[in-house]
Amino acid sequence: MVDLRDSGEREPDRAPRPAGVTTVHAPLDPVGTPFYERWKKIDHLASPLYFPAMLAEHPEPVITAVRAIANAAPGCVLFHCAGGKDRTGLLALVLLTFAGAAPEEIVADYLLTYDRMKQRYDELGFRDQLAAVTELLAARGTTFEASLTSTITSLTMPDFLLGNGLSDAELAALHARLTT
Repeated sequence: MVDLRDSGEREPDRAPRPAGVTTVHAPLDPVGTPFYERWKKIDHLASPLYFPAMLAEHPEPVITAVRAIANAAPGCVLFHCAGGKDRTGLLALVLLTFAGAAPEEIVADYLLTYDRMKQRYDELGFRDQLAAVTELLAARGTTFEASLTSTITSLTMPDFLLGNGLSDAELAALHARLTT
């Protein structure tokens, strides 16, 4: 399991994890950086608007999470953050792009989170997140589809991964994990 949350967000497990489950902490947000403070003001790091900047300015946390997946023991690998759409969405976008998924498939996968998390957000008393982020994107002159597709098409794979420190062996392990 790869936990993308920052140490301040983590809470004790509500139930014991099954034997053999290993958790790797790979915080994705560059907390305490000018980047983080800037994007907190723009979108609270809660929309795909920040994805291209994150990949350009702070690829290291993304590579750390990808490396954890590539080097995980055989079997399934789960990755998560707190809400399941932003940090998790960014990592899923990178992995699916590397695996050769089409942009429209990646966008559809990203949007599934809003449907699947709606009940949880409602229970917490949060505004409809799909509507909120749609409005935020519209105010910036874009849509989910346009924003995500732009990020996806700008990622040159596997060059992005290799150029930011993933080794050839890790790349091969990641490819095997994602395609077998």
